[in-house]
Amino acid sequence: MEEKEDKIRHLVMEKYSGIAKGGGAGCGTSCCGGPSPLVNIADLGKTIGYTEEDLSLAPGEANLGLGCGNPLSRADLQPGENVLDLGSGAGFDAFLAAGRIGPSGRVIGVDMTQEMVQKARANAEKLRLTNVDFRLGQIEKLPVPDCSVDVVISNCVINLSPDKSAVFGEIFRSLKPGGRIVISDVLRSGTIPKEILDNPAAYTG
Repeated sequence: MEEKEDKIRHLVMEKYSGIAKGGGAGCGTSCCGGPSPLVNIADLGKTIGYTEEDLSLAPGEANLGLGCGNPLSRADLQPGENVLDLGSGAGFDAFLAAGRIGPSGRVIGVDMTQEMVQKARANAEKLRLTNVDFRLGQIEKLPVPDCSVDVVISNCVINLSPDKSAVFGEIFRSLKPGGRIVISDVLRSGTIPKEILDNPAAYTG
């Protein structure tokens, strides 16, 4: 079981490291390994619930079209809150959250790929944001103290984890009493054909 989990993690890291380096994108361009027409990432963002204002607030390099919804639309973020973004990628949701919580709050983004963390930090520098912090780590072992955040957000990342129970255990550990979680994600419904289950591109797609 552990060998299978390590294989999945390696697969996900390889895929998203490649995206961070510019070797691919999210489902808007090549979902599940098959060819599809190029999709404008801004148009894709509007489709999944982001506003024009949201899409104009972060540099284009931060929005890679990898999400499947807009968790911030339901997070009701307040000034001064501490926010944890699981699978923060190049920083898009983290930057939007940073604007809503203001300078007295803090956003911590966690991603398992060094390339994404570096990209997010570079984007934060471009935006001159000082209330965001991007950390390398797995969402099954979050690099944050117990009871340290008010809100946990995640956008289409938990489905990629081979140990979802561990992820939710870590979310619970990191939240302050009365804290909240807002997740946009993909759930399986029904039986998945074996050829898709055995297709690495379908898993990361």
